[in-house]
Amino acid sequence: MGRVETAVDTSSTAVVAAYRLHGAISWWNEVNESSIWQDRIFYVLAILYGVVSAVALVQLIRIQMRVPEYGWTTQKVFHFLNFLVNGVRSLVFVFRRDVQKLNPEIIQHILLDMPSLAFFTTFALLVLFWAEIYYQARAVSTDALRPSFFTINGVVYAIQIILWLIIWWKPVPALVILSKAFFAGVSLFAALGFLLYGGRLFLMLRRFPVESKGRQKKLQEVGYVTTICFSCFLIRCIMMCFNAFDEAADLDVLYHPILNFVYYLLVEILPSSLVLFILRKLPPKRGITQYHPIR
Repeated sequence: MGRVETAVDTSSTAVVAAYRLHGAISWWNEVNESSIWQDRIFYVLAILYGVVSAVALVQLIRIQMRVPEYGWTTQKVFHFLNFLVNGVRSLVFVFRRDVQKLNPEIIQHILLDMPSLAFFTTFALLVLFWAEIYYQARAVSTDALRPSFFTINGVVYAIQIILWLIIWWKPVPALVILSKAFFAGVSLFAALGFLLYGGRLFLMLRRFPVESKGRQKKLQEVGYVTTICFSCFLIRCIMMCFNAFDEAADLDVLYHPILNFVYYLLVEILPSSLVLFILRKLPPKRGITQYHPIR
C-alpha cells in the first residue's frame, strides 16, 4: 500500500507541476501577444529610465555646484553620459511602437543599439579612472591610457557604424547577426576590463594598512561596482549571443516585452541605479589627487 500511495502522490505532484508550467507558458504568450501589455511594459521601462536619468542629472548639478572650478572631471562626464543614455532610452521606449514602424529598418537598429554603445563608453570611463589610479599608485606612467581609451571607443563605434551602413546597403540577415555578435564581444571585453582593473585596484587597497583613512569604504565601493559592472556586461554578452542566433530571444521586436523588461532591467537600469547610489558621495572641494579632469 505504501508504494502505491507514493506512486499516486508522485503522479499528482507531476500533474500539478505540469499544469502550473502550462499556465505560466500561457500567461507568457498572452502578455507577449497583447498590444496593451506591450505598451504597459514599455512605458514602465520608459519611466524607470527617466527616473535614472533624472537622478544622474541632479547628481551632476550637485557636483558642478560643489566643484565648479575643476571643469569637466571624470565624475561629471560619467554622470552626464548616464543622464544622456538613460534619457534617450526613456524616449525610445515612450515611442517604442513608432520606432518599430520606421523605414529603412536600419534606423530602428540605430535607435535601439546606439544607447548600448553609449552605455559601454559611460562605464568604460570607470575602468579608465581605476586604471589611472592603479598605475599612479605604482609610479607607472599613465600617458597612454587616455589615448587608448579614445582609440578603443573610436574603433568600436567605427566598426558598428560600418556594419550599419552595410546592413542599410544590403540588409542580409547574416550581417544583422554579425552586428549583434560584435556587440556581444564588446560587452565581454568590458566585463574583462572591470574584472582586471577593478580586481587589481581592490587587491591593492587590501594591502593598505587597516588604519588607513577611508580604506574600508573604498574597498567596498570598488568591490561592489566591479561585481555589478562585470555581472551586467557578462549577462549582456550572453543575452546578445542568444539574441543573435535564437529568434525566441530577439530583443528588437514588440512581441517580446517581458524579455525586454528583464534584459534592460538587468543590464542597464539596475547597474546604473546601483552605481549611481554607490558613487553618490560628493567630491571634496580641494586637494584630492584622484579627482582630476578629463583632458
